[in-house]
Amino acid sequence: MNSLRDLFERRKQRTRYEIKKKACGKPRLSVFRSDKHIYVQVIDDTTGRTLASSSSVAKDMKGKLKNGSSMEAAVAIGKDVAEKALKAGIKDVVFDRGGYIYHGRVKALADAAREAGLNF
Repeated sequence: MNSLRDLFERRKQRTRYEIKKKACGKPRLSVFRSDKHIYVQVIDDTTGRTLASSSSVAKDMKGKLKNGSSMEAAVAIGKDVAEKALKAGIKDVVFDRGGYIYHGRVKALADAAREAGLNF
């Protein structure tokens, strides 16, 4: 029987495989969600570089957020990473939710990034 971690890893690999097939050279907006914080990066897979990133533990966001695991934190992180990506000249990305279900904090982050100007 597969453990929950094994099932999560299979879901993550399946998601990444589909993204890499359909990316057409666009950077990937990757989300990592822990119990206490949320992290997001814009990654260029062709060169393996991180182009923009934001998290609830970053110095500039830590003072603004009351709690790193709330919906408000996810919205703030989504807006912040979109602003940094637009400043770096990135407008189109593909969304990599990892193994997480597109619901709750992950959905709030994606919606905030879209509202701030990213296309995916």
